[in-house]
Amino acid sequence: MLSLEKIKRRLESAGQSHILQFWPELCEDERDAFLRELSQLDLDGLRAHCEAAALAAASPDQASVDQHIEPVPKEDIGSVRKSDKRSLEEWENEGLLQISKNGVGVLLLAGGQGTRLGVKYPKGMFDVGLPSSKTLYQIQAERIHKIQELANKKHGSNCTVPWYIMTSEFTLAPTEKFFKENNYFGLEPSNMLMFEQRMIPAVTFDGKVILQGKGKIAMAPDGNGGLYQALVDNNVLQDMEKRGVEYLHVYCVDNILVKMADPVFIGFCVSKGADCGAKVVEKAYPAEPVGVVCRLQGVTQVVEYSEIQPETAQLRGPGGELLYSQGNICNHFFTRAFLQDVAQKFQGQLKQHVALKKVPFVDTCGNPVKPTKPNGIKMEKFVFDVFPFSRSFVAFEVVREDEFSPLKNAEGAAGDTPTTARRSLLALHCRWATGAGATLLDQHGNVLPPTASQPAGDNPPAQCEISPLVSYFGEGLEQLLKGRTLQTPFILDEEGAKELSAH
Repeated sequence: MLSLEKIKRRLESAGQSHILQFWPELCEDERDAFLRELSQLDLDGLRAHCEAAALAAASPDQASVDQHIEPVPKEDIGSVRKSDKRSLEEWENEGLLQISKNGVGVLLLAGGQGTRLGVKYPKGMFDVGLPSSKTLYQIQAERIHKIQELANKKHGSNCTVPWYIMTSEFTLAPTEKFFKENNYFGLEPSNMLMFEQRMIPAVTFDGKVILQGKGKIAMAPDGNGGLYQALVDNNVLQDMEKRGVEYLHVYCVDNILVKMADPVFIGFCVSKGADCGAKVVEKAYPAEPVGVVCRLQGVTQVVEYSEIQPETAQLRGPGGELLYSQGNICNHFFTRAFLQDVAQKFQGQLKQHVALKKVPFVDTCGNPVKPTKPNGIKMEKFVFDVFPFSRSFVAFEVVREDEFSPLKNAEGAAGDTPTTARRSLLALHCRWATGAGATLLDQHGNVLPPTASQPAGDNPPAQCEISPLVSYFGEGLEQLLKGRTLQTPFILDEEGAKELSAH
């Protein structure tokens, strides 16, 4: 820990002396805690960080990309809908083979605070109201169980898919506690590695570090692109190497439909010799506010929807399809070798993005203030900022209804709420059940039409939930459900599956 004198000198040279303005008012314990926090700060880089934040917020980069934009070449895109059945099977087999050889790990981005969702705990602990009351973390843990089981069954192996979980200062302790209390949902704790991303100070528009309390700086995670620094800080790449993990599937905590270590996606990327890949969904409409995976002057990247002119967003190809339709869903494939390259060579070149936020602070008298409009700048990096460094990039288009339904907002918002997430999963499971030959009944015993699996308007899908421990992507259900009539609400868990297979 640095001495008060050293910290004082460094803060002065960074133009941030105000950070210690309430020092005389702090008690001994508060002073110790504050000194510890300040000692962990990159004090030498503080001036540059604050100046860069103020400059970026004052002059946002609004350069139009339209003259340089081009679609990802067709030969670098796979698709669940458009690729032939044989290719999909080959990719799935390749993916399961790599999983069976302990060559695949999954990495969860879970550092966000869930502010928009309105909860004070990590998003992964959220229960969206499923009949089973399962949280996002439990659903994901069970999918890992199942994919290991499928790979083992096919290849007679005893494989492990290690689960790396990137948290932040806000989410690490509650996440660790939650998994411990739930016995890691049956997973082996030694195959789960939780680690923290770095935190960086929030800054005012005139480049001053914001004080959250008299002895506390307002800190924020450095965005999901902080992953690459965190891999180095926490020796994650060494752990992957030790385990023989060659391929990593990286995804965001809030997608209730995410397929952990999806063998089709992994197999496609491996077959193509890709070092970097992205799952994408077709944009619902030209102006949908999602980033687009495309090329700029021959370099693959994600371009934010706000950076593309409306007329460019509406361009269509010869078959009437949108030319720039590949919506980014934060679901990526990386080789370990590529991540090693990023860590060693490209770390310092990652772009910084500006986020204007309402940051609680103390005024000059030390009174706490909750701002009603943005008063601070948080600088973030994004996980997709490494795409331009890829030597062999591919995109894999999946069906939105099957694979993407993020939980971002509290109830009452226009979309991406607990209700939309719950309905998406139940609708998917209804399609699986009816596709396997089952007939679903409502609570009055009436046969539900096939449209019951569509979560449209005010008509929620039937309450039919299938545990990931029973089926990973709808496989194996025909032998259990064909010709059966199922009264909803209906939960098919492992016990239920055993009973059905016994009859």
